[in-house]
Amino acid sequence: MDGLDWRKKAKEATATGPVGDRSGHNTWVLVVFTTVTNLADGITKVALPLIATSLTSSPALVSGVLLSLTLPWLLIALPVGVLVDRVNRRSLIALANCARLVAVVGLLTAHGLGGITLPMLYGAGALLGVAEVVALTSASAIVPDAVAPAGRERVNTWMTAAETLANEFAGPAVGGLLMAVGAAVALGATTVGYVLGIAVLGLLFGRFRVERDPGRPELTVRQQVVEGIVFLWRQRLLRLLSLTVAVLITCWSAWLALMPLVATTSMGLSAGGYGLLVSSLGVGGLAGALLVSTANRFFGRRKVMFANVFFTCSMVAVPAVTTHVWAVGCAAFLGGLGGTLWTVNARTISQVLVHQEMMGRWSAANRLFSWGSIPLGTALAGALAQGIGPKATFGVFAVATAVVIVPFLRIFTPDVLKDLETRLEEAVATPV
Repeated sequence: MDGLDWRKKAKEATATGPVGDRSGHNTWVLVVFTTVTNLADGITKVALPLIATSLTSSPALVSGVLLSLTLPWLLIALPVGVLVDRVNRRSLIALANCARLVAVVGLLTAHGLGGITLPMLYGAGALLGVAEVVALTSASAIVPDAVAPAGRERVNTWMTAAETLANEFAGPAVGGLLMAVGAAVALGATTVGYVLGIAVLGLLFGRFRVERDPGRPELTVRQQVVEGIVFLWRQRLLRLLSLTVAVLITCWSAWLALMPLVATTSMGLSAGGYGLLVSSLGVGGLAGALLVSTANRFFGRRKVMFANVFFTCSMVAVPAVTTHVWAVGCAAFLGGLGGTLWTVNARTISQVLVHQEMMGRWSAANRLFSWGSIPLGTALAGALAQGIGPKATFGVFAVATAVVIVPFLRIFTPDVLKDLETRLEEAVATPV
């Protein structure tokens, strides 16, 4: 199946949509849940690496925290995708939040009893990473069940804005300030966030488990994993988007892995200053959420998504030539802007082209190629920085963005865009 053969799957994608009069309520529940949990994630994202910098000055060991948080995407994403297509998706998200609570409360307890060690950080990071795989795979699959087609671009925009504002702006800024007070305060705040998230999730209306055809033979986990990978690989446009974002997220992972040490040493920032620097990603992301609909209307999804290649390149290229805080912050703003423009459009495209029975496995396979690259990029960034220094390492990742330019332009052509927009219009017009 090539990138233009989407009609059958697009109709299947809208066949199991939610009752329209619940979409507004579910939209607000999803946005509030996303905001609360991502605020907790944003605090954790700053707190754990900063705790690591207080224990070691090794770039490789500090980047190991991010590695532990992201390695589960590489190891368990595919079987989790099968689980999401078999089990109630809302229950899985709640279970993931409980696992997050266990990890954070464990660190909080260790801090109170005598101190956190690097192995403790890595262990908590691994548990948080597993929970993230389950939560994000389930959350991406739950939107078509909860919101009617006409409202999906809107909810995708608002959820992306909430993720960006909370995870990349407010969370890191608050996390840096809380870490300046003490690790216990920062970890305690994340505990409250995850508890509130579980409570809000209970307000979601609908059935969030795929109803299977009783006449269809039950596949094994392995067969369903293969089915998800094959589905992704045969969809030319979706495959391109997954592989492109794999390269770009590798650059993001390098920035996030190296910046804690660079910011607190070469740039001379405090914990609070580092949090504000990271929050520039969120400011850019929020700007992207506000501009995405207008940008799509004036320039088209293809050009808007392609802009992310250059914005991500600038994010990692600037620290390669200067450690001036305003220059690095402005480049991070562009990275956040491009990331949101890409995410909103990619989610809207996939929710039309992927039918509900495949949504969990599609999401898992997609994230295996994309988010699974984060631990690889993190490990590579740490190893390179240990040998050639952080500045040269940022330069290597900036050059790497050029790899995606030609395939993107050759596969995501104006004709593909035209056909895609037709599919999106058909999905919105389909009665629910």
